[in-house]
Amino acid sequence: MEDVDPVDALREIAFWLERERASTYRVEAFRTAAALLSGLSAEEIAERARTGTLRRMKGLGPRTTTVVEQALHGAVPAYLADLRARNAEPLASGGAELRARLRGDLHSHTDWSDGGSTIEEMARAAAWRGREYQAITDHSPRLTIANGLSRERLERQLEALAEVDAEMDGVTLLSGIEVDVLDDGTLDQDDDLLAELDVVVASVHSKLSLEPRAMTHRMLAAVSNPRTDVLGHCTGRLVEGSRGRRRESRFDAEAVFAACAEHGVAVEINSRPERQDPPDRLIDLAIELGCLFAIDTDAHAPGQLDFLDHGAERAAARGVGPERIVTTWPLERLRAWLGRHR
Repeated sequence: MEDVDPVDALREIAFWLERERASTYRVEAFRTAAALLSGLSAEEIAERARTGTLRRMKGLGPRTTTVVEQALHGAVPAYLADLRARNAEPLASGGAELRARLRGDLHSHTDWSDGGSTIEEMARAAAWRGREYQAITDHSPRLTIANGLSRERLERQLEALAEVDAEMDGVTLLSGIEVDVLDDGTLDQDDDLLAELDVVVASVHSKLSLEPRAMTHRMLAAVSNPRTDVLGHCTGRLVEGSRGRRRESRFDAEAVFAACAEHGVAVEINSRPERQDPPDRLIDLAIELGCLFAIDTDAHAPGQLDFLDHGAERAAARGVGPERIVTTWPLERLRAWLGRHR
């Protein structure tokens, strides 16, 4: 019989629901309950369950309480067992060999910007899913809709990240940012602060319908910036999901990818199902031009870390060689590449 901690059971349920792309409301019910009970000792939780006061705690509902009570009785909660069974297979049917070679992820978000979970929760999930390293790359200041980090907030986050990393076993946290590419191609954060980070993902988030010549100039400037390590979701397209569909931005992809190859910038294969960015033809072009790649999740919640399955399937289908994918590299080699301009 498996011994399941009630708080761990609630967190795991939230993970599987996120992996299935369930509604935020459903996920938050379990994450809220886990956060509430994590402040209590095991003895206190058991006593509240015994006396019936557990069900009266604000933040716990009938389903979350049932999960806790079943875990306390030494059984895997039925809801958790069902989710485990439903999620036994990878999210994608292809790319298994490449997926097994991926060691980490250079693009993820926390509740410091528009993610749904803390640094600690993201790190815990990354370790559980076998990551060697996980970069935390919250948004930069201009992206106010995503609660982008000012210089002062990013400096505070770096302190918090270092504290979590020091306490975490099994995974190394890399400091980073998804920095907005401004209209003139400059990066939306102070250069001296960017130099302190492990990873800089440069992405275009605004004026995606800019005419091709101006967009090309903008992207070339970003890729040529010595602080840029990864070109994030290069076309900005959306092919499905709650935000609807969005057409690709138009730019001279041959010029931009040639610049990526020249400057050692990795082209991101964004694993989010609603992005599937770059499109297949642009992955083929980047291969032809000698680019490096980074298969990243762009995860905004712990359960989305498994989106790597999607990225690996797409990369394998296009024949991207593992040696050209920086997220297959061991940490020491990855750090050497990231530090090339630091």
